[in-house]
This record gives sequence, C-alpha cells and structure tokens, in this order.
Amino acid sequence: MRKPPFDEPGENAGSFRIEKDSLGEIRVPQDALFGAQTQRAVDNFPVSDYALPVPFVRAVVAIKRAAAETNRSLGILEEEKARAIIRACDSLTDAHYARQFPVDVFQTGSGTSTNMNVNEVLAHLASEESGLTIGANDHVNMCQSSNDVIPTAIHLSALLAIQNQLLPSLVHLCEVLDSKAEAVADVVKTGRTHLMDAVPITLAQEVSAWSAQIKLCRTRLEDVLPRLEQLAQGGTAVGTGLNAHEDFAEVFARKLGAACGISPRPADNPFAAISSQDTAVEVSGQLKTLAVALMKIANDLRWMNSGPLAGVGEIALPALQPGSSIMPGKVNPVIAESVAMVAAKVMGNDTTITVAGQSGNFQLNVMLPVIAFSLLESIQLSANASRMLADKAIGDFSVNASRMQEALARNPILVTALNPVIGYAKAAEIAKAAYKAGRPVLDVAEEMTDLPRSQLEKLLDPARLSEGGIVDGSGH
Repeated sequence: MRKPPFDEPGENAGSFRIEKDSLGEIRVPQDALFGAQTQRAVDNFPVSDYALPVPFVRAVVAIKRAAAETNRSLGILEEEKARAIIRACDSLTDAHYARQFPVDVFQTGSGTSTNMNVNEVLAHLASEESGLTIGANDHVNMCQSSNDVIPTAIHLSALLAIQNQLLPSLVHLCEVLDSKAEAVADVVKTGRTHLMDAVPITLAQEVSAWSAQIKLCRTRLEDVLPRLEQLAQGGTAVGTGLNAHEDFAEVFARKLGAACGISPRPADNPFAAISSQDTAVEVSGQLKTLAVALMKIANDLRWMNSGPLAGVGEIALPALQPGSSIMPGKVNPVIAESVAMVAAKVMGNDTTITVAGQSGNFQLNVMLPVIAFSLLESIQLSANASRMLADKAIGDFSVNASRMQEALARNPILVTALNPVIGYAKAAEIAKAAYKAGRPVLDVAEEMTDLPRSQLEKLLDPARLSEGGIVDGSGH
C-alpha cells in the first residue's frame, strides 16, 4: 500500500507532540496513533512510496491479539490489560490501516520498525480506551520479538491470501477452462509446433492442456500450505525462546488458529524458522510456475486471436476497448497482455525473494520486509489476473470455425497419417508437392498414390487424426 501522508489539511494539520524512546525525544504528528520508534523509521527510510501491504499488517495485528490472549491464559498478563489490547486490535478500522502504518518497505531488515509501529498503535489505543498504562514493548510485545513476529506474519498473511484469494481464483479459472473445452469439443484445428503447421488437434484438447497446467499449479500451492502453517512465534530473538513462557508457542498457535480459521503449529525448528525464509522462497517458486503457465496461456490466446485478417485468426477475444489512438476500429487482446505483464512481475518478484532468502545471516534473515511485500504482491496479482483471464478472455471468446477448416484442408502435414501405409519418404514427397502448389494434400495424395479418394478421405480425416493411434490401410 502507499504510505499515508500526515500533512493533509485537517483539524491537527501541521501540529505535533513530543514522544520519547531510548534515543531521546522526537516530534510526532498530533493525529498519529504511533509513537517515537515509528516516527524515527518514517524519518530514516524515505525510500519509496510503499508501506507493507494491509494484509500483512492485519496479520501482525492478529499475532498481537493472539499473544495477548495467550499471555492472559498463561497468567503473565493482567486481565484488564489483555482485554484492552484485544479490544484495540478489534477496533482498528480501514481508516486506521490506511493512515497509521506508514513505515517504508525498505526499512530495517528484521521488520522491527513495522513490529513497533503496530505495538505503538495498539498501546496508544488500549491505553486511551482503558485508562491504564499499557506499554508497546512490555505489554503488547510480551513474549515476542520482531524476529519471530515478522516471519510469523509472512507465513500467516501468505497462507490466508493463498487460501482465501488465490486458490478460489484458480478453481474458477479451471471451471471456466473446462466449460470452454466442453463447448468446443467438436472443433478440429491445425496443431502447431515451432509455430509451424503440425498434425490436427481439437480445440478442446488445446484448452484441456491449459486447464491441466492450472490444476497442477493449484496442487503445488496446496502442497506447500502445511509448511506455511509452521510458525516462528515463540522463538523470540534467535530461536531459544528467551523471555517467552515455555508454553507460549503451543498456546499461541491454538489461539491464532481459532481466530483465523487455520491449523498452525510451532515450527519444527524455531532456529531455522527465524534464520531462514526457505518456505517463502518455495511459495514464490510455485507462484513463478503459475506465472509461467499464465504467460503460456495468454500468449496462445494472443496468437490464436491475431489478425483477424493477416494473422492466425482462429478465435476472437471479447472486444473490450478501442485499441489505438490513431487506427480506427483496431481492437487488441488487452486482457492477455495484462496477464502477461502480471506474469512478468511475479517472475521478477521471485528473483527478489530468492536473493532476499539468501540473506539469513547466522540467526536472522535481514530482508524480511521485502520478502513480505513481494510475496503478497505476487499472490494478489496472480489471483486477480487468473479471475480476469477467466471472465474477460476465455469464457467469452468466439471460434472462427471456417478459418480453422480452411487451414486444415490445406495442411500438408495431414500426410503424416499416410506414413504407415505408403512410408515416410513417399509421404514427404506428397507434402512438399502440396506446399509448393498450395493445394489440399488430399488432392495431391490422390494424384501421387494408387489409393482411392474414399480411402484417402478416411486416412486424412482431421477429426480422426486428432484421436491418435495408428491408421491401417483401410482407414481404420
């Protein structure tokens, strides 16, 4: 999300208050709910226009809520303070998320500034509402460290985004693909390898390949979910759990799972969970695989739609908007192009996450914020692009059956079906002659073999060829 400004016109515009932290005093905007550490991060990291995504910040807030519940149940946080923190978590509105979490993505590599941003906002709200003194570090951050909160938030936010956004979008895309395949089951077309004419295929077979790709991508993403359910929380600074109750990790996982509708558990090895981001790298790799599949489908659609007169022209994608500022009547495959750009962005994000994943220096990865930002961006883009591709391109494209039949009739590669009957060499002669004369292979084969036309019609029937197998001399 874009970083919120605090200089907009308003009741408290231009006014400040003084906050203190271990480094001394600092001016904070009067209407800000955060405190000194957040303001220092805002001042220190004027790098980009982007703060961490709202789903990530929501995940951090969910962690704080579950931690307060856990600490209360373990008897180490007073009931009144725990209730105040929980109420503060529940009271955050969309406006709060839009304005109170301004720390740049390119901040301290542990994400400490974002963790403290959330701690300060919740402490402010909880103290104000309850009349108690609730500390950002001592109470909201109890039994936690930025070093386990931020890795946990990466897993939690990615898990929820995949489950709630991406997988449903992929299910929808598969349903649309399968429905389209059924609708075009009788359409036979020229297959293509190396972009050159090949033996026949049905359009349904072509679409079924796209569907199979997406289904495999779904399976790969589902396979990684159990590893996202392993959480670093409870390891605190380096994995030892220093300053956390011995039962914190187990109780926290139960509390968080109940609140979010998931089944998390403490990481098998908290040291690995804090010092590495291998699961995030794995998820990004599966998102890259999905991007490759989406790029392939988008480009196939662009080629098949090309023309409509001078190109392949097999299908017509929905006409959604004028395609040129100078050429009247031009319509372009805009959805396919948009999806291809999304795929390119996801591939780029994967490179970022791969490099960042290598930065687990000793006991802590120090590129956590950019991993969180890039991973969630890839998930959101992939989910939106998949649904858009289904609804605005695949579902409503029309078929130019006459164009396909014309190309089939003149496709010399149909002669491949004659290989078992007349041999490869003779079939090649027929194909070359048909190419040279620009005539249908059926007519040329009738002239260059002793086979009757009726038999050749059976042997060269494109629909039958799309079924595969070996054709005997009788055409069966």
